[in-house]
Amino acid sequence: MKSLMAFFNILMKDMKNYYLKPPNISWGLIFPFAWTLMFFLRSEKPLEIIEILPGVMSLSVLFGTTSMLAVTITFERKSRSFERLLLAPISLNLLMLSKTFGAIMFGIINALFPAIFASFFVDLSNVNWGGTVLSVLLIAVTSTFLGLFISVSVSEVFEAQTFSNFIRFPMMFLCGLFFPIEKLPIFIRPISFILPLTYGADMLKNSINNSGFISSWISFFILIAFITGLFFVSTNRIKKKWIY
Repeated sequence: MKSLMAFFNILMKDMKNYYLKPPNISWGLIFPFAWTLMFFLRSEKPLEIIEILPGVMSLSVLFGTTSMLAVTITFERKSRSFERLLLAPISLNLLMLSKTFGAIMFGIINALFPAIFASFFVDLSNVNWGGTVLSVLLIAVTSTFLGLFISVSVSEVFEAQTFSNFIRFPMMFLCGLFFPIEKLPIFIRPISFILPLTYGADMLKNSINNSGFISSWISFFILIAFITGLFFVSTNRIKKKWIY
């Protein structure tokens, strides 16, 4: 019971102190909103909207989640307030889950913007919503843990933001969001398959317009491996570098 209370209180503290701050609103909400409008208004045919919808949703989740963790974890480490959280009556793993759960929720909410806008332009009745929800959840968790890995690898907020952009912007072009991976130069394609967003976006494509080229089951297990690996590496680094 104490662990659940601590989990909830840490989550509520982060929601109040960090998630609705101007930088997170701009990158986490306004940017996906503007990005969605730009793509959808530029599309002249409904067919184009349904084709780019998986990419826009993936991008909205990616930017929303990584923007959260770059601020919360790095700032609290810098101010040494994270050390006080280590005194909470919960394990380190549960503590980090409480610190990341809000970002996961934020990323899932971000995915709603493109879907809602698309519903005004195209018929989404043929979408596999079960697969779509699962895909968005996996992308949100993977992107959040990627942000966690970034935040525990640096010491300043601006370093976390720079490192995040160094990873996020190449993903826009290498993960098949808007440009098919098979059309990339052959020497660049291997990079696409080591990026987790490739598999999340492909799962979304299979669920929304059945245009993915990787089996959804393969993508599912690869994303689970990414989630497990990123979380393990991040918590292990905290144990070795942050806990004295």
